[in-house]
Amino acid sequence: MAANNRRMSGKKGAQVGSGGQRRRGLEGKGPTPPAEMRKGHKKNRIAAAQAKQTARRPAPRGRGGKSTSELVVGRNPVVEALREGVPATMLYVQQFIDNDERVREALQLAGERGGIHLMEAPRPELDRMTNGLNHQGLVLQIPPYEYAHPEDLAAAAYDAGEDPLIVALDGVTDPRNLGAVVRSVSAFGGHGVVVPERRAAGMTAGAWKTSAGTAARTPVARATNLTRALEAYKKAGIIVVGLAADGDAEIGELEALEGPVVIVVGSEGKGLSRLVGETCDYRVRIPMPGGAESLNAGVAAGVVLYEAARRRA
Repeated sequence: MAANNRRMSGKKGAQVGSGGQRRRGLEGKGPTPPAEMRKGHKKNRIAAAQAKQTARRPAPRGRGGKSTSELVVGRNPVVEALREGVPATMLYVQQFIDNDERVREALQLAGERGGIHLMEAPRPELDRMTNGLNHQGLVLQIPPYEYAHPEDLAAAAYDAGEDPLIVALDGVTDPRNLGAVVRSVSAFGGHGVVVPERRAAGMTAGAWKTSAGTAARTPVARATNLTRALEAYKKAGIIVVGLAADGDAEIGELEALEGPVVIVVGSEGKGLSRLVGETCDYRVRIPMPGGAESLNAGVAAGVVLYEAARRRA
């Protein structure tokens, strides 16, 4: 009997079901993430090392100089920047992030654009990169903007067989105003914008967004000293026209807009600085029958550029 029991114990009895484990094992796990986001992958290690070395590192200066790299922080700002075509080199995504609609859109836009590396990073690393800002798990790195030299703007106009039409900004510190001016220069056939190196707005993500993509084809030059840059334009035969509320003439009376000209726009509150105002060949005003005391830089530049384009047509 014992032997019989031993023989029966070798038989295979009823088995507990797999509970769907085999079926789930055959299901797909979604698209393979980019190499930069796969932990342990060579590209992931390289990207991590680059992130630590390049975050907020000043860029080398060229002839017109370069800005430093910039970080756009937060889910909505990152998505908006990607939608508007703001140049970007790296999209940092927090590990184990809640995958909501904005995160998915950011990843999709970055993938469609191409040239934007995706890097998965732990929260402490993103906190360090952003100096503790509320990044919400998304950080977009904007590359340094390469500024032109003021002389390059006039040279490009002459090479095209056209009289230079340039806007210089004096004391304009809002990047959105700079972006609006860039957009107007592009719309009315201008050849570029000049900004001072100090105490002035630069080509940040905000300026790029306001320019509505025109910054990609309208150069911005940076001058170490705006007064000297304007004097150099004058020596090259270009008329320098400053906008001022107390100008001697109205823009509609100024025939100089038909030729090579630099239009200088000051800040809304202070206007032109003393030295810049003294450097201008003409100081003109925009007639405002509605009684407004001043216009912001973007609107003022657009009005004068329209008058210049109308005269040159």
